[in-house]
Amino acid sequence: MSYLIAFLLSFVIVIALIPPLRKLALRIDFVDKPRADSARKIHREPIPLTAGIAIFVAFAIAYLLFVKDEWYQMAAILGGGFLILSIGIIDDWFKTHGKEFPALPKFLVQITAAILVYASGIVFAGFENPFNGIYIVLPAWLSFFFTVMWIFGVTTVINFSDGMDGLAGGLSAISGITLLVVALVVGQQGSAMMAVIAVGVSIGYLFFNRPPAKVFMGDAGATFLGFILGVVALDGAFKQATILSLFIPILALGVPIFDNIRVVISRMLKGVPVYRADASQMHYRLLATGLKPVQVVSFLYLLNVCFGLFSIVILLAAQ
Repeated sequence: MSYLIAFLLSFVIVIALIPPLRKLALRIDFVDKPRADSARKIHREPIPLTAGIAIFVAFAIAYLLFVKDEWYQMAAILGGGFLILSIGIIDDWFKTHGKEFPALPKFLVQITAAILVYASGIVFAGFENPFNGIYIVLPAWLSFFFTVMWIFGVTTVINFSDGMDGLAGGLSAISGITLLVVALVVGQQGSAMMAVIAVGVSIGYLFFNRPPAKVFMGDAGATFLGFILGVVALDGAFKQATILSLFIPILALGVPIFDNIRVVISRMLKGVPVYRADASQMHYRLLATGLKPVQVVSFLYLLNVCFGLFSIVILLAAQ
């Protein structure tokens, strides 16, 4: 029952906050403007960018009410999330005024948020050797590297996937549901509750972001959701520490991870900065084939569901 209440509370808060924040965005011109010369700007009218604030506030309230972790872990998660939200809002504000915010400050803030989580004790510590059953504890420096890179990576790929109405929010909800099932199976109640709340805010956002979108969450909201999903996986799925189970969180976030690994490799081979936005993601490529936006989003939803089901099968096999 507490999971249901947490879901409903986070959902309702997002639903309640988005309309007034949307009006505020229109008043101060905090909107994503369409551009005829951009393959990425497929909307036809200015769209407010304030949904990320509603997502953060709703998550924070529900998290404080329902999650009973150590205070320093809660402070690290909410503090790191607030840092990511803040730098995302600044980035979004620059974009609304036709400017590009430098990539380095965003990178440093996102890494700092991940380090806060690591310092709180939420870490990838090691895994079980499948041949002899001995638990292999990683050296501290390697544990630090994998933990920080995982959180930073998921933060980034969810943001990169935010390119069509309903896409990033829907993929986040599907991944969150998968991570919820995983956390419940392995008995990680704290990460299960975080997953429920993440699903609640994602679905609440989708109520306004489904095609045609009335509001966007911008980089602020997308990076925050990515950060939270990364932490949920780290605190839940990665604690089922066998070689086989290491694939579970990767598959749970399969579509954004695999698509954006391909994009990053492609940009590096071309000598293009990784953070430079373009239309190389799968959703833009599918759109270029003639599919309608709703068909593209539905296909990627289905693909992510398949990845999620596969991850759950692996989880059950690893039990």
